[in-house]
Amino acid sequence: MSNQPSALPRSAWPVRVVRLGEKLESLAEQTTPEERLAMMWPLARDTWAMMGGDLPACPRSEMPVRVVRRRS
Repeated sequence: MSNQPSALPRSAWPVRVVRLGEKLESLAEQTTPEERLAMMWPLARDTWAMMGGDLPACPRSEMPVRVVRRRS
């Protein structure tokens, strides 16, 4: 696969008009977590390529993240 994003003309972009307040279907109802990660990965890779940088190669334990725990 190419690291460059595909250049579709705007007329070919998959766009859907949604009214304000209209409920959207959730991908969680239609896909598994693995499938959603598989959808996200090309977007992340393409974003890093557009920024002109390399993908970060830090160990997971050193990744800059913030864990927020919600009270139930």
